[in-house]
Amino acid sequence: MRLHGYFRSSASYRVRIALNLKGLGAEHLPHHLRKGEQCAPSYLAINPQGLVPTLENDAGAILTQSLAIIEWLDETHPEPPLLPKDPLRRAKVRAFAMALACDTHPVQNLKVLARLRQLGLPEEQVTGWAAWANREGLSACETLIAEEPGPFGFGAEPTMADLCLVPQLANARRFGVDLAAFPRLLKAEAAAKALKAFADAAPERQPDAE
Repeated sequence: MRLHGYFRSSASYRVRIALNLKGLGAEHLPHHLRKGEQCAPSYLAINPQGLVPTLENDAGAILTQSLAIIEWLDETHPEPPLLPKDPLRRAKVRAFAMALACDTHPVQNLKVLARLRQLGLPEEQVTGWAAWANREGLSACETLIAEEPGPFGFGAEPTMADLCLVPQLANARRFGVDLAAFPRLLKAEAAAKALKAFADAAPERQPDAE
């Protein structure tokens, strides 16, 4: 398999964790987002959104969108499972993951921040926007798992929720968010980062890290 990504991309980070947890190898093909390499015609030919990650599976099929890729990996390589078998628990994990991947990350990502700069907002306000978006999303997620048993977000094993949480907390730190208000999230993060699969997926351990 071939994974198109970028070391600092939260969405790519999620998929790297999933691959590691499943024990699956993939050739990592970096596209430098700040240099606009994701907009090259050769890349747009496989991912017309010009986003990372894109996964080319071993049969040559193209998969885009991190959560779709993670669910495909879970369905085709079911051990260890990243979603609970119980339908209600599965829905709760998906809801948590989507709160971050669909409602938090997109409004503070590179594309949106670049547009805010184009509109003339000073850098302090751009960074403030990103910090606000992170605080809003993380605050909701703290409540969503407040009563869930640990050590991970939803119990004794990592799920898709944790795959989304760890990269989002990394983003929040980059934007200067005080995470002391999110003790339950930090507990889940600590459990996840103690696993080799999460540690090896970290941005600073990627070949294209800067």
